[in-house]
Amino acid sequence: MAHGGARKGAGRKPKQDEQALVEKLKPYEDIALKSLTNAVKAGESWAVKMFFEYLHGKPKETVYNQTEIIVPEIDWDGEN
Repeated sequence: MAHGGARKGAGRKPKQDEQALVEKLKPYEDIALKSLTNAVKAGESWAVKMFFEYLHGKPKETVYNQTEIIVPEIDWDGEN
């Protein structure tokens, strides 16, 4: 099984492809905004969350990471 190296379709898509997708979606912008507005008005939690994350930015996430290393005692003199 191969690991690493170049793979077909891997990596970020070219800016040209990204721009083409934006152009295809542009006509649906008003529809999407109306749908989001209706979902927020209906109290849909996913829509309210998305609205506030885009309006004020996503809150900072705190990650608590604790690592404990236990080193066994080694009897170098051969006693015990």
